[in-house]
Amino acid sequence: MQHKIKLRPNEVRDFVSAASKCEFDVDISYNSFIVDAKSIIGVLGLNFNQILTVAYNGYDAEFERYLNRFAVAV
Repeated sequence: MQHKIKLRPNEVRDFVSAASKCEFDVDISYNSFIVDAKSIIGVLGLNFNQILTVAYNGYDAEFERYLNRFAVAV
């Protein structure tokens, strides 16, 4: 599953916390730069001026609701 989101630096801690609650791997990327969404250091290294792609293989209703707060139309 993939979601396109826009994230600000002050939202990183909560985003990583939400991703860490998932029992499956969660990646966040833009262009060809991919990091583990459960790594605060990795996520802080992203370019927040870009639309980010969150990708994962699993389902967590709470995480889905959380991501919808940051959804962007592409």
